[in-house]
Amino acid sequence: MSFPHLIGYSVLTFAVWKLVQRRASRKANTLDVAGPASEHWLKGNMESICVDGFERCLKIAADYGGAIKIHAFFGDKWLYVSDPRALYHILVKEQHKFEEIDDFIFCNKLVFGAGLISTLGEQHRRQRKMLNPVFSISNMRELLPIIQPVSHQLKSILVSNLSTHNSVELDVLPWLSRSSLDCVCEGVLGYHSAALDTGNENEYTEALRMLSSSISKTIVFRPIVPVVMRNFSPYWCKKIVDWLTISWLPTQTMKNLRELRHIVEIADSGSRNIFQEKKAALAMPSPMPSQSYDTSGGTRGKDIMSIMLKANASSAEGDRLSDAELLGQMNVMIFAGLETTTAAVARVLYMLAKHPHVQQQLREEICDAMTAHQALEGDHSHTKDSFGSVRLPYDSLTNLPFLDAVVRETLRLYPSLPVLARKTTSAASVPLQFPVRSVSGEEINTIPVAKDQIFVISILAANHNQAVWGEDASEWKPERWLNSTQVGVKDGVRYTGVYSSMMTFLTGNRSCIGFKFAEMEIKDALAALLPAIHFALPSEPDDNGNVKEIYWKTSVFHTPVVKAPAGDGETPQLPLSMRLVRE
Repeated sequence: MSFPHLIGYSVLTFAVWKLVQRRASRKANTLDVAGPASEHWLKGNMESICVDGFERCLKIAADYGGAIKIHAFFGDKWLYVSDPRALYHILVKEQHKFEEIDDFIFCNKLVFGAGLISTLGEQHRRQRKMLNPVFSISNMRELLPIIQPVSHQLKSILVSNLSTHNSVELDVLPWLSRSSLDCVCEGVLGYHSAALDTGNENEYTEALRMLSSSISKTIVFRPIVPVVMRNFSPYWCKKIVDWLTISWLPTQTMKNLRELRHIVEIADSGSRNIFQEKKAALAMPSPMPSQSYDTSGGTRGKDIMSIMLKANASSAEGDRLSDAELLGQMNVMIFAGLETTTAAVARVLYMLAKHPHVQQQLREEICDAMTAHQALEGDHSHTKDSFGSVRLPYDSLTNLPFLDAVVRETLRLYPSLPVLARKTTSAASVPLQFPVRSVSGEEINTIPVAKDQIFVISILAANHNQAVWGEDASEWKPERWLNSTQVGVKDGVRYTGVYSSMMTFLTGNRSCIGFKFAEMEIKDALAALLPAIHFALPSEPDDNGNVKEIYWKTSVFHTPVVKAPAGDGETPQLPLSMRLVRE
């Protein structure tokens, strides 16, 4: 065994030892809350909750309430929380006592740099202060015309495979992913990625598309990363990664780690080049209004990165972000915008395919809005795409009531990130809106917790909470958003989420800063696709007589797969039966 190999093994052994030591130190923390029994001596309840655990997460919340003791790895006890008052306390009122866990912060810093999701305390507050105005509604209005050509290109690609009379089955997931990447690159970076042009792939955009799945494959390393980064200097951390990612360990896990490092290096290099180009462009004189549309397909200076650089340059010196921080924001926004929006648009199309009457109602609303806008604007080419379809302006698009209802209901029931985690920085007490039971069966309204207690924030369980959303909380009913002005409020109790009283985009100063952009992108994709294409679930049997049945696996994100025997139950895909809309 060579010296680097020996060092690699030693570091892994040290990291695992420190991890076990840290977990063992928390065993003394008593947590007097009822919950399910441990299912495994090592993994506790984690496998059933975290690996394809959609139904399991909802069941334990229904059985035990809004605060539940669950068994984690190495005998650790975590608190699984969905109670509205508890979440307000953790995420807003006493947020300084409940921070992101080390695994999350250190791994994000390693992959993305010093962005919003990898910073804490004053650094995070300063970043948030500078970035909040960047995502204003006025800026979203400017961004919509930048991303609209992408949605209409997606439509044209799908339409080119269809006819009016015969349905064609097509896996739309890769096209939705490419479309989301183009939208994010155009809207966030002002960079023409051309991911929808399949003959025009480049190393950078391919790395961005592969990043999420690569991170998911290496999740086993997450607990080790903080131990290594805390105990070794940046120089030695890099050396350790060098040693661990050479081909001396031929296992699939180590191959996945090598692949992740390669992808991160490519993505980082590409982002740095774009960042330097944006900085150079900012130093150039502004063009005349007639020259504002550049040849790359973006609108110069109106993308989020350009707005952010201008805002940073005009900030007081003490509030300015460093280049490393700006680059971190850029990497985070690309990753977050790509995966969450792809999953959301895919889920909406799937639900519309399951509910054709809802699909038709939504199509009629969009078409009526386009007709009204065209009548108002006249026959102007700038309001249409290359196929003559009308492009709705921001206020018309975002104020369509049924489109809004469909998007809200889908994001409520199927949040892109089902759970997040927090850790106490000191001993604390967590108040509850709805009482739960202690281990002995006694009713309790407040839960005392020790320092370093881990919390699992269940966005999924909160958004399905019948005590707030009603008995039909787990049913997909877009009309609930049309029939009441008090959706998500029951007996005065509500969640304080930044988006429609739901927890999908969280609340407090760590809520999703780009939710307006995500909502706009989802609505624009639907407004482009539905007037032209009818979507249905697969119905034709394959050569073996099996009809494809779509199933949504839950891990880090919700991912559609095809169940056996028609599929392997693992490969991400969303086959839908499509035809052109009949007049």
